This record gives sequence, C-alpha cells and structure tokens, in this order.
Amino acid sequence: MKISTLVSYASGYVGMTNEIIEMEKAGLDTVWIPEAYSFDGVSAMGYIAAKTEKVTIASGILNIYSRTPTLLAMTAAGVDALSEGRCMLGLGASGPQVIEGFHGVPYDAPVARIREIVEICRKVWKREEKLTHDGAKYQIPLPEGEGTGLGKPLKIINHPYRDEIPIALATLGARSVEMTAEIADAWLPAFYMAEGAEAVWGDALKKGLAKRDPNLAPLEVYAGGAVAVGEGLESYRDMSRPGIALYVGGMGAKEKNFYNQIFRKYGYEEEAETIQNLYLSGRKSEAEAAIPQSYLDATSLVGPEGFVRDRLQVYKEAGVNCLNVGFLGKTTEERVKNCDALKNIIEKM
Repeated sequence: MKISTLVSYASGYVGMTNEIIEMEKAGLDTVWIPEAYSFDGVSAMGYIAAKTEKVTIASGILNIYSRTPTLLAMTAAGVDALSEGRCMLGLGASGPQVIEGFHGVPYDAPVARIREIVEICRKVWKREEKLTHDGAKYQIPLPEGEGTGLGKPLKIINHPYRDEIPIALATLGARSVEMTAEIADAWLPAFYMAEGAEAVWGDALKKGLAKRDPNLAPLEVYAGGAVAVGEGLESYRDMSRPGIALYVGGMGAKEKNFYNQIFRKYGYEEEAETIQNLYLSGRKSEAEAAIPQSYLDATSLVGPEGFVRDRLQVYKEAGVNCLNVGFLGKTTEERVKNCDALKNIIEKM
C-alpha cells in the first residue's frame, strides 16, 4: 500500500514542506495539496517539487470551475516538468457555496464537466494534434458566432515531461463515482468507512469498472484515517471529532452537504441530523460529542500495532490499495515517527 497525506492549510508553505521532506525519508509516497478558498494550491505544489526528491505531488483538490480545462492541463504539465514526473492532478467539484460564493461562477453539471475536462487534459498532454473539443460544456476553439471568431486550434508549446499524467477524482455521488471508476487513475473518497463502503459505493464502482478502458492501470483507491501507533492511544481518536463535525455538520448548505449525506448512508441517519443541527446552531462542541464512537474506531489507524494491522487488512479487503492518512502528534518528530511506524507495519504485512 502506498502512503499519502493531506497537508494542512494552516501550517504555512515553509513549515509544511519541511515536514513533508522528513516524511518522505520515512516512507511517504504522495502528498495532497489542498486549495479550497485558502492560498492557491499550485504555488505550494511547485515549492514542494523543488524541495523533495521522490514524493508524488498531488493537487487535493483543484476545483473544476475556476480554471479552464486547458489551464488545468497546463498546470499539471508544469508541475510534472518541475518535479520530473511526480505530479498527480487531483480534481473535484467542490460545492456551490465556494464556487458561487467565492469564485462567482455557476455550479452546474459537475459530472459532465469532469468527464470533458479529463478528456481535454489527456489530449493536451498527448500533443498528437492541435486541440479541438466539441462537448456539451466546453467547445475548443469557441464555435462560430461566439467571441471574436479569431480563435484557432493550438498545441501546447512545450512537450510535456510525460504524455500521461495521473488524474485523481474526489467524488462522492453514485454517478460521479461510476465515472471515476471508468475514466480516472485514482479515486479520493472523503470519509471512507470500509465497513459501509460497499453499501454506499459498491454498485457505482462495479458499473464504472465494467466500462473501464483495459489500457488504463487498475484504479487506485486512497482512503485511511488518523494514524498514531502505540499502546494506550485510543483517546487520540477523539482528535478527529472537530474535522468530522465541520464537514458533516457545516460544510455546505444544510440541504447540499454531500458529506452529511454519506454519513447518513453509513447508517448514522439520526446522528447526521443531530450533528448538523448542533453545528449550524453554533454548538460545535456538542456536535463533536455527537459523533458516534463506532465511526471513530472504524475510520482510524490509532492504537497498538495489532489494531492498526487489522484495520489495514479491513481496508485492503474493501478495495483500498493506497492510504490517505493524517499523522497525529504535537511535533513534526512525533508525526514523522508515526509515518515510519505505519510504513514498517505495511512492509511486514
């Protein structure tokens, strides 16, 4: 299993990069760079590319609305060249509050847009012919009657370092997950619980994989949880409560919270309603307390080595072949130590 981690918005470029350098030495394979409505993610990707040697640098994620499809392709090609073949383009739809509220563009047709963007990016990187695309959402060049009429087909000027850059999709809904299994290189599901994954996404994954191009490598599935290896650490699982409460309770409008919907599908219908009502009313600590302990236990890699090994086996049996984890600890040294411990457990499995 590969090991990946998502860096924090709050730690700053320099601090987080220094930590990634140490984690790379301890066995980290992939680092996900978030964006949301913080600093842009691409600047950090370039900085990390200059400071590391082996780790894959993945956008985690760039939204599909605030950049054109060709700019997304150019961006990935640029980071891939800077890192000498270590970029992964992570894409997702984000949500209407961010897209319409911060970027000021309509949030529409995410599945159709992602499918066309993936197709366009791969055409750009292949560089086999001048780029043209006639889709429902994107027309390149602009068709007659739109714009100045002066647009013409072009190729990306530079030859990309690789003509196939991996694309990861962060998707949750049935249609989008089916599309991910069909066309993507990797899937980055949020709040993945191995015991409930089949009920939530099983049918969609099967339908998508049945249509998958045999020339594509097997789909990489990134999931995991918080990591702290050692005796007597069970209380550390509670450290995940604030993040879960934020997403399940307050990420997006009440009727458009995708994370809350997933929580409900796991069987936590009443709990999801309670968490959301408490969070949106400003009672955040009560929302955190309402998160079921069974969910925390099932979605963490926190505890003795035997517990962590057992949980990894459950993930593996559920189809997870790459880990996406957060390392617990008050210092870089502690977090790197947990990365090293996880790597050692994987190597012994």
